[in-house]
Amino acid sequence: MRKKKAREPKKIAKTARKLRGIKAKLFTKKRYSEKATMKKTIKAHQEKDAKAKDADEVKPGAVPAYLLDREQVRRTKVLSNMIKQKRKEKAGKWQVPIPKVKAMTEDEMFKILRSGKRKKKAWKRVVNKVSFVGDNFTRKPPKFERYIRPAALRFKKAHVTHPELKMTFCLDIVSVKKNPQSALYTSLGVITKGTIIEVNVSELGLVTQTGKVIWAKYAQVTNNPDIDGCINALLLV
Repeated sequence: MRKKKAREPKKIAKTARKLRGIKAKLFTKKRYSEKATMKKTIKAHQEKDAKAKDADEVKPGAVPAYLLDREQVRRTKVLSNMIKQKRKEKAGKWQVPIPKVKAMTEDEMFKILRSGKRKKKAWKRVVNKVSFVGDNFTRKPPKFERYIRPAALRFKKAHVTHPELKMTFCLDIVSVKKNPQSALYTSLGVITKGTIIEVNVSELGLVTQTGKVIWAKYAQVTNNPDIDGCINALLLV
C-alpha cells in the first residue's frame, strides 16, 4: 500500500504526458479540482494564532505606567476542537474500548440459501448476524436480492452507556459507521462486537462549545448482539 502510494505521482505524470485532445482536457480539469480540494483541506486544518496570558514571564526592569494595565500575552499555535474532531472522524480513528476483535469467517456470517426450481443455484446468502436497516428500507425483488437480512435480526435500538455519567440509555440507531470485520458488512449494516454505530443522542441534551445541540454521536458495540439478543454499546466521548 505504501509503495503503491509512492508510485502514484509518477503514474499520474506518465498518464498526463500520454493523453491528447479531449481526454487530456478532462484529465487536467479533474486534477485541478483535486488539487483545489486538497489546498482547501490543508488550509482548513492549518494551525492558527491565538493569544494566551503569560502570568509567569515578567521582563526585568521597571515597566512604564502606560504599560501597567496591559497583560503580558504569548502567541501560541492552537487547533480548534471542531477541526480536531473532524480530523479524527475523517481518519476513522477513535479511542475505542475494544481496539481489536476476533476475525469472523464467511461461514459464521452467512448461510447459503439455495434457489431455483431444483434448488441448484447457490448465489443467495442469509445474514446470520444482527443488522440495522433504515426506516425507509424496502427489500429488493427475490430475483435480484443476494443478501437477505431476516426481519427477526434487524435492530433499531441500542443500550448505550455514557462513560462519564455512568448511566445507560436506550437510544435509536442512526447508522452503522464501521464494522471492523469487512467493508461489505459495513455496507450491509451488520452489527458485531467492536462495530462503530451512530446513535441519536438528542434526548441526552448534549451541546457543543458553541451551544449547538449534538444530534448524533458514535458508540462502540461491546457485546455479541446475536448471542445476547440486544445491543450494548459504549459512547465514544
